[in-house]
Amino acid sequence: MSDLQTQFETAVVASKQLTKRPDNDTMLKLYSLYKQATVGDVAGKRPGFTDFVGRAKYDAWQKRKGTNQDTAKQEYINLVNGLKESEGSAGFGD
Repeated sequence: MSDLQTQFETAVVASKQLTKRPDNDTMLKLYSLYKQATVGDVAGKRPGFTDFVGRAKYDAWQKRKGTNQDTAKQEYINLVNGLKESEGSAGFGD
């Protein structure tokens, strides 16, 4: 397993252990980076207008279209490190 993959998996675990829930924009950023890193470009139809959460997630992921999966992993790691630092915890993978 690559060092980047190991750091990414560690960041995924750490993101679930944050003591403060990030704001909705940050949550969408985490979601979209995770999906881009693990699945790649968004596929399927955009959810209907009554599915506000589904549409927001789809739109956030759609904005990442074309982003390399390794780039998305690194951005995810950086974002989680920043969130951990704002909580006063040490980052990882630095």
